[in-house]
Amino acid sequence: MDTHSNLQQQIDETLNVLDSISEVNVSPFFKDKTMNLLFAKKEEEVPSVWAWFTPKLQLATLVCVVILNVIAFTRLESISDYDENLAEFAESYGLLTSDENSILNN
Repeated sequence: MDTHSNLQQQIDETLNVLDSISEVNVSPFFKDKTMNLLFAKKEEEVPSVWAWFTPKLQLATLVCVVILNVIAFTRLESISDYDENLAEFAESYGLLTSDENSILNN
């Protein structure tokens, strides 16, 4: 029976705590401010396709393109030397055909 009286005492203490709760004073515009914060139209940021292309990456890309152009330009000069050497080789072995005797040139 002791547990029954102990239980009743705990229930009474809990109900007594509810009596001590008082009304909270709130600013008169609290509801308006809260509603404005909750339902304010926020600008949605549209993710840009090029957002990852930062200035550092742009600079690195520019440097790579310039280096590739310099390499291509130097190779272009060596290719023209290659074409001249190939023409000399073909001429020396008689691999060139003459366009003067072609039927299509008449």
